[in-house]
Amino acid sequence: MPLRNKPANLEKKILEIVKQSGTSFYWAIRFLPLKKREAMFAIYAFCREVDDIADGKDPFKEKLTQLEVWRAKVDDLYNNSPTDLITHALAGPIQNYNLNKQDFIAIIDGMETDSVDQLRIPNKAALAVYCDQVACSVGRLSNDVFGIEPILGTKLAKFLGEALQLTNILRDIYEDGDRDRVYLPKDLLTSHGNDKIVINEILKHPGLIQACKDLENLNQEKFKQAENIIKECDTKLIRPALIMMRIYYQLFILLKRRGWGNYEVPVKVSKIFKLWTVIRVLICKR
Repeated sequence: MPLRNKPANLEKKILEIVKQSGTSFYWAIRFLPLKKREAMFAIYAFCREVDDIADGKDPFKEKLTQLEVWRAKVDDLYNNSPTDLITHALAGPIQNYNLNKQDFIAIIDGMETDSVDQLRIPNKAALAVYCDQVACSVGRLSNDVFGIEPILGTKLAKFLGEALQLTNILRDIYEDGDRDRVYLPKDLLTSHGNDKIVINEILKHPGLIQACKDLENLNQEKFKQAENIIKECDTKLIRPALIMMRIYYQLFILLKRRGWGNYEVPVKVSKIFKLWTVIRVLICKR
């Protein structure tokens, strides 16, 4: 049933969802003006909810059913009938910032890809589609909230979204392997002689390192393209994206220093670096 009235303590409950994730997203968003901050928290809460479905332990068909429920919730939301806490939190931002329904659907599409029991990305084109669904779509929603000029916002969402997602893929090779997921595209792996199917054989093949280096070079270019676009944007509007880019670029540097042959060694950016990044961006006039 639609929730006609705003739930009590809505903003507080959404904030709790964001804080529980321990994400770099919180560092980038917390200093926005109140309405924009609440909009971004609501977007993140939606992403968190559908991502938890994809990463959960339910059978694949059950995950698809749950994601279909979210498709219906998005339909109801855009018919001015939010049905739960998160869609109620999104109702205002959708009206205030003209958020595109298709971007929410794209996120759900990406979560369907993640829901399978065994995942292999077949080629670079499929990887690009996946990055658009799970990362660039979030960037487009975010840039609408920030108020970035649409053409620049779309370009930034593409290049920065791809850079952030490729960094995640390079960071999570070991963790994804535990779930029988391989996000490095098969055509890239095959080009380095890694045509294995079983997950342990894929991860142990020497061609994996070369494939990671290729993805590293691609990611370096994505960061460069994103940085060039940021330079064209209004500094005050772009601060959250700049914070995210710098935190993730630091993660990317740490991953390169660790080496692709040591993918099982976890890498993370320190809280001190994140705080220092936020301070530098907030005080910088350009």
